[in-house]
Amino acid sequence: MPQRRLFFIHGAGGFVEDGPLADSLSAAFGACLDMPRFSDDDMSIEAWARPIRQHLVGLGADDLVVAHSFGATVLLHVLTADGVPEPRNVVLLAMPNWGPDGWDVPQYVLADHSLPSHGGLTLSLHHCIDDDVVPVEHLDLNTALLPAATVQRHPMGGHQFDGLADVLARGRGGPDPG
Repeated sequence: MPQRRLFFIHGAGGFVEDGPLADSLSAAFGACLDMPRFSDDDMSIEAWARPIRQHLVGLGADDLVVAHSFGATVLLHVLTADGVPEPRNVVLLAMPNWGPDGWDVPQYVLADHSLPSHGGLTLSLHHCIDDDVVPVEHLDLNTALLPAATVQRHPMGGHQFDGLADVLARGRGGPDPG
């Protein structure tokens, strides 16, 4: 049986900075890490969405998708489009809200935030209260947009979810780390 994969989508300019988070999540989930580098120069949704769609096509039913910060925004855009393979397990970490009550950047706001309902998608939103990059209030705004998501507010861990890999893996189909 092939090893489960973890497709990790880093945040804006975060390929190097998000590497330790991706590595620790891969170990906690007991999965082989797939973390491609996304453009630092072209921050358009489509520039990131194109390679994300290509990676989603190759995922199996037991594989996981974790997206961090801006990467979570783009993944959500991809998942709301028609004809995109829907992974079963999706974890969104420190996702910004781009609406008028969040960072108010219209080009990143979802036109339609309803996810296709194939019955198999498990979506969770995670945010640390002490995140100094994306304010935790964004979690509440995103929760209102995604009412079916499981929501976890962590007291500490910062923007990089320091020390929380095992906590994030619990309940997401990973081995029980503790």
